[in-house]
Amino acid sequence: MNKSNHSRRIFIKNTAASTALLAIGIEGLIAFLESCSSGKKIKISSFKTGFKQEPLPYSFDALENVIDTATMEIHYSKHAAAYAKNLNDAANAEKIDTKKSLEDLLPEVSKFSTKFRNNAGGHYNHEMFWQCMRQKQDNNKPNGSLMKAIEKRFGSFTEFKKQFADAGKNRFGSGWAWLCKNEKGELNIGSTANQDNPLMDVGGLEIKGFPILCLDVWEHAYYLKYQNKRADYIENWWNVVNWDYVQKRYSAD
Repeated sequence: MNKSNHSRRIFIKNTAASTALLAIGIEGLIAFLESCSSGKKIKISSFKTGFKQEPLPYSFDALENVIDTATMEIHYSKHAAAYAKNLNDAANAEKIDTKKSLEDLLPEVSKFSTKFRNNAGGHYNHEMFWQCMRQKQDNNKPNGSLMKAIEKRFGSFTEFKKQFADAGKNRFGSGWAWLCKNEKGELNIGSTANQDNPLMDVGGLEIKGFPILCLDVWEHAYYLKYQNKRADYIENWWNVVNWDYVQKRYSAD
């Protein structure tokens, strides 16, 4: 190959590389190189809860025979909607950046007002709770890596259900039952009072970690159908747990 042809090929190669760089931009190139590197992946979390009340992922009557239509409509359009409104009011009053996710703010919620804490927790918990349910399924249970993790941690799925149900049944007054993943990827069960949750940096929490499943045990979540029979509500609730969603949360980094 003569010197002229060699120089021409180098020029064409460099020109093509420059054109590609301009087309995708510096950030795009960095992302592409990182995605190609061994042992490193680009991770985008889909679990970022905003300040807006999202549409219910099913109709009010979709969970009938487990949760009645009237309860779902009142719970979503009255109770949960009030948390969203009051959360935004508190954020505006305290000049809190509403572009941030609640996953970013709840770990430092102790520095904000009680109003913000209560309504941020209430909004976050309910937004997750709706997603944790779907239409009634026969033989409803998880599978794959989540089921293996549950069996490893609790011995069996039956024992897991018992411990989780106990967390909900034994929560004095109003609150929530949780299945969480800690920093080591281990699963733990616990409950919180009122609208607290395991992401918060407040004292008195019996469980902390990344929530992957939650159950609302406030009376307004079940009283129209079950009256004071919280245990019956919890027993029937297993039929509508959205294990696909719980699996996604378990698999998230």
